[in-house]
Amino acid sequence: MSVFLSSLGFGLISAAVLAIATVGFTMQFAVTNVLNLAYGSVMINSAFVTYYLNYHAHLNAWVAMIGGVLTGAIASYLLNRFVFTPFQRRNLPPITIVIVALGVDLCGTFGLQAIVGGSYFSYRQSLGRERHFWGMYLSTLQLIIIGICVVVMGLIHWLLKYTRLGKAMRATSANASLARNSGIRTQRVISSTWLISGALCGLAGTVFAMNTGVFEATSAQLYIVLLLAAMFLGGPGSAYGAMLGALTIGVATELSAGYFNPEYKEVIAFVVLLGMLTFRPYGLFGSEKTI
Repeated sequence: MSVFLSSLGFGLISAAVLAIATVGFTMQFAVTNVLNLAYGSVMINSAFVTYYLNYHAHLNAWVAMIGGVLTGAIASYLLNRFVFTPFQRRNLPPITIVIVALGVDLCGTFGLQAIVGGSYFSYRQSLGRERHFWGMYLSTLQLIIIGICVVVMGLIHWLLKYTRLGKAMRATSANASLARNSGIRTQRVISSTWLISGALCGLAGTVFAMNTGVFEATSAQLYIVLLLAAMFLGGPGSAYGAMLGALTIGVATELSAGYFNPEYKEVIAFVVLLGMLTFRPYGLFGSEKTI
């Protein structure tokens, strides 16, 4: 029981980080139909911006996080504006965009590695006191990350359900041509989506680095595996499905690490995904691509 509860605690913090990342990833796919495999590269680059503000500018890590969030937002906007949109305008097959995104990911990741080297880095930040809850041990830092996740998920719900931008995003996701003909400025909606999802990407990169403790330029390379598993488990294009998918994958991978070899966590993610899709091919929430 102690192993189960301890692994469950690690699963909750992993799910919190994964939820922030997956919701941003899903929003990009839902509104623009781009499977952005460069997402992990933007995450780790944002984490390094936070690191340099924290370590070299001597800013508190939570304040430096703002730099990481802005980096993710700006980088994502520029990627869509100058890379993905020109290819989409040529009406090229979707696989072309996937290959382009993969190329951007490799350039972004290994370009960063060429700059910072292969060393490991960590933030100047205390983990805080260790808290004991029903057999789970979580540090103050981890509890704060979970709290950030809850707040962010609440804000995403408010955005999608109660704001004009959120309703326009949902309309664009469902049918971009109809939304455009109805007077919605879809290009502005798409740009706003990339800024918001990019901010989530930058936030996810920073809390990912905080949670792992030490990180390097290629730390997020395999994270796209968990993102894809969580997104397709919840339903492609469903923000709420992404939240539930992240919780399922986060807990399942950490539970498997507690009882089996931790190196197989990514494999477990896909086993869970394949098992669910056998019974629900469109995921838990998705019957079609809609945010």
